[in-house]
Amino acid sequence: MSKEILEATRALAAEKGISHEKLMVALEDALLSAYKKQPGSAKYARVEMDRDTGDFNVFELIIPERLEAQLIVETIDEGTTVDPETGEMREPEDPEIDPVKFEEYRDQIDERDVTPDDFGRIAAQTAKQVILQRIREAERDMMFEEYRDRVGELVTGLVQQSDSRYTLVQLRERVEALLPKSEQVDGERYEHSSRIKAVIKEVSASTKGPSIIVSRRDSELIKKLFELEVPEIADGLVEITNVAREPGYRSKIAVVSHADGVDPVGACVGPRGSRVRMVVSELRGEKIDIIPYNDEPARFVAKALSPARVREVYVDDDNRQATVVVPDDQLSLAIGREGQNARLAARLTGWRVDIKSETEFSSEETEGGYEEEELGGRCAAILTSGRRCPNAALPNSRYCGLDAHQALADVEGDEVALVTGGAPEAGEGEPEPAEEAQGEPAGTGDGQAA
Repeated sequence: MSKEILEATRALAAEKGISHEKLMVALEDALLSAYKKQPGSAKYARVEMDRDTGDFNVFELIIPERLEAQLIVETIDEGTTVDPETGEMREPEDPEIDPVKFEEYRDQIDERDVTPDDFGRIAAQTAKQVILQRIREAERDMMFEEYRDRVGELVTGLVQQSDSRYTLVQLRERVEALLPKSEQVDGERYEHSSRIKAVIKEVSASTKGPSIIVSRRDSELIKKLFELEVPEIADGLVEITNVAREPGYRSKIAVVSHADGVDPVGACVGPRGSRVRMVVSELRGEKIDIIPYNDEPARFVAKALSPARVREVYVDDDNRQATVVVPDDQLSLAIGREGQNARLAARLTGWRVDIKSETEFSSEETEGGYEEEELGGRCAAILTSGRRCPNAALPNSRYCGLDAHQALADVEGDEVALVTGGAPEAGEGEPEPAEEAQGEPAGTGDGQAA
């Protein structure tokens, strides 16, 4: 029987990747526990198993009284704990001396062989239990090590069970993850044996093994799905800079290209919208707006309000607030249902967005509601159309580089007509504000997935 146990431990060590020595030490500890349960067992003992033959022996430890008293005192001092109910210090009633202490005083301790006659039967039963337990522990440890560094990674699994609290998802054989109600998308149903994609939200160790929590609500899911469908993102040519999401309803993503000649919006949309359509399908019909990222806040905010058309954007850099002017018929579209479009745009850009119709803005501007300081560094010149020049002001100047606009510094007032005699400037052609020139919504055509 000893030979069989030894061969079994070696085979399991090779198959499961468990250290053979670790199994042998665990087996010795289990055999010692089994021996102590026998009637008339020695108070202090140890079990030794021969690594080559598999023979095992039980040795009683004969400890001098003075050394035993010393070790008990040390154990009590180290084992003194606080009672959680009363908060008072308490001592263990029957302290057990750590076997490591016996190794320290090995030269003062005598031993004698007290192996029971029927210990082979006990050893066989104990070995089976210990080996199975160690296999489960080793598999749990390996599973935890495998998934602990995979937080944020996209995984695919099969739905095994679903109830009001959570959905059980099988990632692979004997590896299951939990999809809690808080990480599920409202309105989605997870049928038994259906295949779903999710991102790993959290991995933690527990007594029953590693607990893997996955999510369908996390914004990282959209990034990983696009990375799966768009080779340019996987290769680093296109980057998703930010994601604003209301799970199950609508999402906005900001994309930027790091390579000349690569259109970030077109790359994400794909031929005839095939790539974005795959992502939308996996998200069960959630709408996605793909927005080109822009370093200039005014243009970025204007694009982020897609599909609404934007006339002008006034930015306040100090308060990171943008006032957006839209045509009267675009106001409800810009705000969105229950403010969803404006809310996502603000979340995507990181700016507070105040949306006003042209009629409302004109009346407030007439009343002097907007100061020049709110123009965020734009030229202060007022064109013959009555609009403010869209160009950026030069350093240490209120006006842009146009000669006619610089000439306003010598006159009283900001109207261009004061220095041009009321006629349009040569070469100026009354430029429209930059935001109006970009009035086409961000991601139109193929760049907009509905």
